[in-house]
Amino acid sequence: MKKKLQALICVCSLGVMGMAAPVGAQSLGQGTQSDQVLDLQERLSALGYFKTGITGYYGNQTKNAVKKFQASYGLSVDGEADSLTLSKLNKTISPKQSVLDELARIIHSEARGESFVGQVAVGAVVLNRVQSEKFPDSITEVIHQPGQFSAVDDGQFNLKPNLSAYSAAKAALNGMDPTTGALYFYNPDIAQASWSKKRTAKIIIGNHVFTL
Repeated sequence: MKKKLQALICVCSLGVMGMAAPVGAQSLGQGTQSDQVLDLQERLSALGYFKTGITGYYGNQTKNAVKKFQASYGLSVDGEADSLTLSKLNKTISPKQSVLDELARIIHSEARGESFVGQVAVGAVVLNRVQSEKFPDSITEVIHQPGQFSAVDDGQFNLKPNLSAYSAAKAALNGMDPTTGALYFYNPDIAQASWSKKRTAKIIIGNHVFTL
């Protein structure tokens, strides 16, 4: 287990060093998950082209929104966010990046004091839930689903995230998942719900057990 965690730390460190540049630095296409896609969706949403929840994943709805934007601004309509499309979008509007802030907040409130890997793991759980049929279809809805995250219920979610939390959020958005697919996590020292301890454990990272 110790060797596995050390390997994960190395992978995450490399990922942060090579983390994606702001939207516009490269083309984005269907099937991509990243912080750049989240930024793209927030810009399209602010302009009224993207009308579903922000996911950070470039699926059909994102492709259709890009097509509408391209058509409105006289660009080649193919649904691919190429450099010309991204450049025009960047010049047209700047998003508030509220969803990235929410992801950093849940990471900070649930995993502050944990290692960077442990923080990324909490972000990954949120994103795994977005892709799961068992949970809502957007980052915001997953975070605020009633009764799911104790930090939302007790108000710790309102604490200001630190830089590490934002880095962990971006790392998770760019595909880093130390949990390899976990949908839940708990701290065995303070968890009160018996059902959480009955779930299949995938990995222990710091003070959290990550489960299916």
